[in-house]
Amino acid sequence: MILIADSGSTKTTWMEVESGNMIVTEGLNPHFTSEEQFMAACADVRQNFQLPTSNLQLFFYGAGCGLPAQRQKVASWLSKSFETSNVHVETDMLAACRATAGDQPALVAILGTGSNACLYDGLRIVHQPTSTGYILGDQGSANHVGRLLLAGYLSHRMPSSVRRMFHDTYHMSDAQLMDAVYHQPHPNRFLASLAPFAVQHIDVEYCNDIIVESLAQWYFSVLVYMRRPALRLFHAKKCENTVHVVGGFAKAIESQLQVLFEDPQPFPLHLCTVVADPIEGLRSYHRNH
Repeated sequence: MILIADSGSTKTTWMEVESGNMIVTEGLNPHFTSEEQFMAACADVRQNFQLPTSNLQLFFYGAGCGLPAQRQKVASWLSKSFETSNVHVETDMLAACRATAGDQPALVAILGTGSNACLYDGLRIVHQPTSTGYILGDQGSANHVGRLLLAGYLSHRMPSSVRRMFHDTYHMSDAQLMDAVYHQPHPNRFLASLAPFAVQHIDVEYCNDIIVESLAQWYFSVLVYMRRPALRLFHAKKCENTVHVVGGFAKAIESQLQVLFEDPQPFPLHLCTVVADPIEGLRSYHRNH
């Protein structure tokens, strides 16, 4: 039996490959999740699947699993929870690559709670900028849009009519908003929870401009940064400059993404797919490999 898991900072989707049975637990990023929380989520999974005591293969793709020490930690927790040593821990970035590009070269990006991007040669990730996280980076993501919204709201740069709508939506004082960012757990999730406001009011110029600004920062600071290695790879493979984007937030702002890629850019790319959840693509990949 093959069990796959795709884990972001907000949720983890688990699927048994053959049957397609699925369960969703909280996000299990090892930078933010304790061993106790991780093991509790795994216990929920075991209760919902009839897992064999032998011949279980587990592929866990997770945010925060880029460093060897973090992968080793997660592998240890999974082995203990599922009583198997046949555990493979990879990044959520590789999950996005396998789910969308399969065996084909492409630029692949994640725009979810956070953001990331890489150059994939059809087998492995060959180039990936350092992810600087929700404080210094994550351009184009839900938490980056939430950060721009909140900064505009607290500084009164946000138009008064939009400020009233924002306050009526979240009913939080300035002090409560600051506390949620600087003193409460999971500030990245909190900031991401503000992004739906911009999506829901996309017809308001200010909200649309926030999303466009965030995507422009992402395009120029991340994708254009990878221009040279990408052009070398695409030229060597004799293929199109293709990009796939994964993430629930990406799907929510798909129309803005399409406009971005249609406009003349210094690094022309063809937007191939925008997928909210990579789990079905991962299922297909593991059924064929």
